[in-house]
Amino acid sequence: MKVLIIEDDPLHRSYLHEAVRAALPECDTVLEAENGHAGEVQARQSRAEHVVMDLQMSERNGIEAARTIWRERPDTKILFWSNYSDEAYVRGVARIVPEGATYGYVLKSTSDERLKLALRGVFIESQCVIDREVRGIQQKSLGTAHGLSDAEYEILVDVALGLTDKAIAQRKKLSLRSVQNRLQQLYEKLDLYEEPGNGPEGWYNLRMRAVAVALLRKVLNASALERGERELRSARGN
Repeated sequence: MKVLIIEDDPLHRSYLHEAVRAALPECDTVLEAENGHAGEVQARQSRAEHVVMDLQMSERNGIEAARTIWRERPDTKILFWSNYSDEAYVRGVARIVPEGATYGYVLKSTSDERLKLALRGVFIESQCVIDREVRGIQQKSLGTAHGLSDAEYEILVDVALGLTDKAIAQRKKLSLRSVQNRLQQLYEKLDLYEEPGNGPEGWYNLRMRAVAVALLRKVLNASALERGERELRSARGN
């Protein structure tokens, strides 16, 4: 068995190396890469089928690196090991997992024993292993009464990118009324309402307020906006 570790912190790489060796006596080769870009290259050259990676890294984050690795080898098993359980990261991972892929998502705060169990669960037993805290965020985001549906989330990203209702409608191939309805649902789920009696304009521009609240609650992050910007530029042919 060959395992590739993609992590930009040398101490964390060393810790993961020891954890892999302890948890997986079947492993005969442990490879290391210091960032997402180097990880993509190493995965391609080594054809490693088992990958442990951080999510937030310089020179290409873990979500983008995993997207590339899975595009080239969809059967690769990936265990994400991260400091972050933010909804934006959880959604980012969910967007790129190929159908039927085996993966895991554990937090760096997890115990040594839990990490070892996750390594064996994903790489040996082909189980999807998700930390309880991360699983809770996944369930919240599945279009429940308080979580944003994928359609609402995508409109939130478009609003954060500065697109008008008309531009969103054209991009998503929706009617203007449908976009406005989804925006209203978005505002309600973020607990944003017009506050009458505070001047002709009210207190807030709801679009801007929605973006601010989403950032504060970690529903949006820089990675989600960077992904949205790339997709927008691609769609416009820039």
